[in-house]
Amino acid sequence: MAAVGVVVAFVNATSDIIEFQRAGVAYRWWEAVVWEATSASIIIAMAPLIGLAVQRWTPRADNLLRTGLIHLGLTVPFAAAHIVAIWISREAIYAAAGARYGFFDDGVAMTALYEWRKDVLIYAAIAATYYGLQRFADRPATARPGDARIELREGNASVFVAPADILLVEAAGNYVEFHTAAKKHLIRGTLASWATRLEAQGFVRVHRARLINRARIRALTPTPSGDLEIALDDGRTVAGSRRYRDALER
Repeated sequence: MAAVGVVVAFVNATSDIIEFQRAGVAYRWWEAVVWEATSASIIIAMAPLIGLAVQRWTPRADNLLRTGLIHLGLTVPFAAAHIVAIWISREAIYAAAGARYGFFDDGVAMTALYEWRKDVLIYAAIAATYYGLQRFADRPATARPGDARIELREGNASVFVAPADILLVEAAGNYVEFHTAAKKHLIRGTLASWATRLEAQGFVRVHRARLINRARIRALTPTPSGDLEIALDDGRTVAGSRRYRDALER
């Protein structure tokens, strides 16, 4: 991310200088460098915060409108912080050089609007980058040849679990929780991706936030509401939604 920011700042600064020369406008070369360097360094410093926002409010098919509005709203404090930071840093550099900057000469509102519309695009590009990296990191691990076990990336470690040992899998925000008789494993990812991966292993969706290993089901008990109580062979009972009842009873 930092390397990309440096390259963009270099390209923009040299483009500014070339445009000034073509237009025959009097300029000081260091001004273009200051403009782009201050902006890029501040954006690079704030980029991890956008990454955290993407992690906290990850866009998915079922929440695109809500997360889209949240991230659009977050462009306002992002732009405000960017504007204040470049204003202070540039005014300080210009003052040290004995020059005047005049960042808000066109008015605070006009300047803020001008910068915000650019910062929306910058926020979107950074958010898309973090989202892509997150999707890549969250993809279910592929099984190794000759190994029937499933690789679960738990933090920086990999845990290998036989599908038969997994009782159920539950969504937990931006994580997925694998339940075995021995312990739980909390893995970054989505339940939808794991549902596809585990279907061939005999897992079935019984709730929008839960998969069950068919081989570990001991009994199904209907409830008055039409839902199900699912008893597993380790003694625990979990709820199943009537929405997924047909798939479970096939």
